[in-house]
Amino acid sequence: MPAEGIGSDPRRHTTPARWRVLGHPDGILIYQVRCIVEHHGWTETVAQDRHKIMLGRSGAYRRRLNGRVELSDATSVLLTRPGDEMAVAHPFGCGDSYTCLEIDPAVLAERPDAQRWLDRGGWAGTSDATLDLAHRLLVAEFRRGLDRFEMAERLQRFLGRLLHHGAIAGDDGDAEVERAVRRRPATLAAHRRLADRAREVLAHSDFTLGLNDVAREVGSSPHHLSRVFQRVTGSSLTAYRNRLRVRAVLDTLAEPDGRPLGALASEYGFADQAHLTRVVREQVGHPPARLRRLLTAAEADPGVAA
Repeated sequence: MPAEGIGSDPRRHTTPARWRVLGHPDGILIYQVRCIVEHHGWTETVAQDRHKIMLGRSGAYRRRLNGRVELSDATSVLLTRPGDEMAVAHPFGCGDSYTCLEIDPAVLAERPDAQRWLDRGGWAGTSDATLDLAHRLLVAEFRRGLDRFEMAERLQRFLGRLLHHGAIAGDDGDAEVERAVRRRPATLAAHRRLADRAREVLAHSDFTLGLNDVAREVGSSPHHLSRVFQRVTGSSLTAYRNRLRVRAVLDTLAEPDGRPLGALASEYGFADQAHLTRVVREQVGHPPARLRRLLTAAEADPGVAA
């Protein structure tokens, strides 16, 4: 695979994108992708031919994985294996970006839980703030430049952390939701759709919408929406909105222009710079100024999110 380019992945037909390979040491290929939206409908369903882990960075899209339609956004982690069938659509008109790890079966076979990953079907979950920061720091380090030995060690450590992440290594979340809601299947499906619709609105708002605004957009009362969202996702609407906001802030902090933190606070709907600093520190454990130093890559690349 060439180091970078614009268009479909040259190995197979995919959504057009800007992509950049970061490294390929010892059985793990890591690269970044920013999709280019040419039409909003579904792509052709394609059988996956590799074990892949895709970590969301920005934007949102719909995926149909093995017949199940769900939303992917900046908090999403997606695992696929050879034989899984997937199609994607971009009904929101924006190009999402993500980091992808392609993993040779031999790498997974060396793990003590090998069969779990070699045999499991396509699966989707979420990353928390600490895993998202580890992902972004890994990308920044690769873009600064590492030798193959260090690349391999860092990728192996990150892969181990990723596969042990609670929202990925645990049991199927569907069963947990069904036990928690304890409603008829049709009600559960309606609750999932409502939560998904709220995620769509939040992912494409400018973070200035209030709870009443979001509820009005999805045709629900604020109380009902808040209760259903918590049940379906395990997260409050406020916590989910903050996760999206902090990811957007991290994307901006990695850019070379160094916009003032006060301007970022206003842009992303924080009360002021102190509020921005407090929420970011609570989410990822570092203040924005330190994160800017950690995430700024040596070279600016306008084609791919840093």
